[in-house]
Amino acid sequence: MALFTLGINHRTAPLSVREQLAFHAEELRRALADLASGGRVHEAAILSTCNRTELYVEAESPQAVIAWLGDYRRLPDLDIEPYLYTHPDRDAVRHVFRVASGLDSMVLGEPQILGQMKEAVRIAKEVGTLGTTLNKLFQNSFAVAKDVRSTTAIGSNIVSMAAAAVRLAERIFERIADQHVLFIGAGEMIELCATHFAAKKPRQIVIANRTVDRGRELANRFDATAIRLEEVGECFAQFDIVVSCTASQLPIIGLGLVERAIKVRRHRPIFMVDLAVPRDVEVEVGELDDVFLYTVDDLAQVVESGLESRKSAVVDAEAIIATRVDAFLAWLQTRETVPVIRSLRDSAERARRHEMEHALKALAKGDDPASVLDQLSQRLTNKFLHAPTQALHQAEGDRSELQALATRLFNLHHD
Repeated sequence: MALFTLGINHRTAPLSVREQLAFHAEELRRALADLASGGRVHEAAILSTCNRTELYVEAESPQAVIAWLGDYRRLPDLDIEPYLYTHPDRDAVRHVFRVASGLDSMVLGEPQILGQMKEAVRIAKEVGTLGTTLNKLFQNSFAVAKDVRSTTAIGSNIVSMAAAAVRLAERIFERIADQHVLFIGAGEMIELCATHFAAKKPRQIVIANRTVDRGRELANRFDATAIRLEEVGECFAQFDIVVSCTASQLPIIGLGLVERAIKVRRHRPIFMVDLAVPRDVEVEVGELDDVFLYTVDDLAQVVESGLESRKSAVVDAEAIIATRVDAFLAWLQTRETVPVIRSLRDSAERARRHEMEHALKALAKGDDPASVLDQLSQRLTNKFLHAPTQALHQAEGDRSELQALATRLFNLHHD
């Protein structure tokens, strides 16, 4: 049996292909059980996210697994094989370690993949397809990821607009938890920002949108309140943080609105993020003394600096991974010798028991104990050395390799 990793990801396959090979959480158990049936694999785990579907297996070869994947998804091999990658042995181990560490992610160093891998391992363990080899592989991958994150800068910098917005807000306000937050819009970017800000547990979250039902749907996810976009002017002054991203072709937050809010707030600062293109906030708003306004370009600079720092950490991360790969492969090689060692010990134990019985019978007959012990030691020595001695005598051709091996095995020293 050999170790293999095979699958597709955001680099090798478009979304139209990835979605056909994706496994939802509720069907993973059924898929793993089906894959393990028929002796295709010895061990297996499946990781399926929006960016990748990967199968980690211990099997004779990957061909049977690839064929199963096509059959299970009812896709011809020709439709998926151009997008598939297969990594054996060392490359398989390295790939798993890189995935866990965030080096193979769409966003370099993102931490979410580690939680997704742990869930994949949990499911495989429940199904019974996670054996000693894969369990050891994943436990090592989690340790590698922890080492990479704690000793390199791979995860210490901002690499998303939403995370950058939170980080900038924390420069203005000591505690986000004390602030009132307004999101204008209900699209994907607002959803991401709301997720990041909600994690800081602000005092209030309000979502304003032209379609109040869409705003309410998003608000329900974050224990927030939804209002109509037209209501923003009436309550704008109560918000400390404002994040806006709509599809409006004209600014929806004007200079006059913000000036009135500043007076009502008695010059308490307002932190504003305008992620819209074209802009939602009039440019002049950024010139007000008590307003901290950041545009999508401002956040992009924060993200870019974070990415550059993360990229510089990749070299250090790869060095850690390379060392851990060697260690895991060394463990894997020792596993291959376990059956031989077990057989050797069983053989020695059988010989020991047989000779003990012979010696005990001699003692029961009244034979001299010293003589019995001497015969016991001689008979054991002869039995233990019979096979290697015979192999050395019967060796054909160049015996030097076998002699060197015997010298190493028995720790011999020539005078």
